[in-house]
Amino acid sequence: MRHWRRTRQAELDADFRDWALARQAHLRRSAYLLCRDWHLAEDLTQTTLAKMYAAWHRVHDGDTRDAYARRVLYRTFVDETRRGYRREYPGDDIPETPAPGVDSELRMTLLDAVALLPPRSRAVIVLRFWEDLSVEETAAALGCTTGTVKSQTSRGLASLRRRLTLDDGTGFAALLGVGGAARTRTEGSR
Repeated sequence: MRHWRRTRQAELDADFRDWALARQAHLRRSAYLLCRDWHLAEDLTQTTLAKMYAAWHRVHDGDTRDAYARRVLYRTFVDETRRGYRREYPGDDIPETPAPGVDSELRMTLLDAVALLPPRSRAVIVLRFWEDLSVEETAAALGCTTGTVKSQTSRGLASLRRRLTLDDGTGFAALLGVGGAARTRTEGSR
């Protein structure tokens, strides 16, 4: 009996290791879009992977593991933003390191606008438009109703439009060189 348990646990560990190596970068990028801090994104990713490992015996089969990982990541992010304090305080003499890669001005403008959204709206916007989830999948990932997802999406997009409207009255779509099709895509529900 013990041999069977050890063999089964070794199989689960190997399966988790393979999955974690394949999904870690994607989880970290999603976490960065939520918090705009590579260090916090790494912490969120590690917390997500630790929670996934603890529940791996329940979610290791099928498509549920990616959905469960998203749910854990976004709920962990929302929990972090609810705290009134930070666990770590950087010292004044520690130099800041820039995020890897060179970002364009347009990308930085959009990321800055998304960062100003409230955590719940930000989570909904990232799930809907970065992860490309439907309203129902987003509601399941965040543990809320589809109506909440729709209202948070609407409010988040309206806030982004207000922040990204240029002085001459043209919007962000004009910066990208797209017409009304982009607006219709973002406003409509799938």
